[in-house]
Amino acid sequence: MVDATILNIRINNLSRQELLERLEHGVVFTPNVDHLVKLQRDPDFYRIYQEADYRLCDSKILIYASHFLGMPIKEKISGSDLLPEFCYYHRNNDAIKIFLLGAVEGVAQRAQSRINQRVGREMVVGCYSPPFGFERYEVECQKIVDMIRQSDATVVAVGLGAPKQEKWIAKYRSQLPNIRIFLAIGAAIDFEAGQKPRSPKWMSEVGLEWLYRLLVEPRRLWRRYLIEDLPFFWWILKQKLNLYRFPHSLEASPKASHSTQDRTLLKK
Repeated sequence: MVDATILNIRINNLSRQELLERLEHGVVFTPNVDHLVKLQRDPDFYRIYQEADYRLCDSKILIYASHFLGMPIKEKISGSDLLPEFCYYHRNNDAIKIFLLGAVEGVAQRAQSRINQRVGREMVVGCYSPPFGFERYEVECQKIVDMIRQSDATVVAVGLGAPKQEKWIAKYRSQLPNIRIFLAIGAAIDFEAGQKPRSPKWMSEVGLEWLYRLLVEPRRLWRRYLIEDLPFFWWILKQKLNLYRFPHSLEASPKASHSTQDRTLLKK
């Protein structure tokens, strides 16, 4: 099936099994409604998004929007689902060694222990929970790069929230030539550690995971869900009516053929 383009963001139309079978090298981002809103307002974030090898639908609401626009996406693949499924798929693949970057102090270590126990081997070979605002300090970022290099990891899973995690990957991936796969996974490390509860499956399946998260973390998320992300629905209607205009300059527009198959950014 063809990929979907929603608000000028190309989203790969892959099933989970297709992705896991295909993913050997590359950068994986998981766009949701909040990402698409931020991408309309942040040209640097948009430019970085175009460099990803995979852009996977992380929102049931995006699934609904894709059907409304006549470009149906077959499956939701959230970062919080991708990480455990990726680990299980590669449980017997000794070439897959993961470094977890994100969450608050102590949480990544718990996630590391639980993942390794579940898959039955030392798949997660290192982890680090950086201090708040670390991305502004080059010394701290270089410390992280050194930790990843010394860990013997081949995969880095970054759970720092958008756009911080995507921007960090874009800036430092060239300094990590041994890393084959970069996963931007949002709150997945918290979920793996049991630090935060997942929404009930039925809420996720009908597109109400955002409501569950809002009820669990209202002070942190009320502005995002109730104010900042609301323009998304107006922009989707405009795209349906062929009235939508992307806000960034043409110089920032995606190139004509950024298919997953012909991209070789990180292949060795």
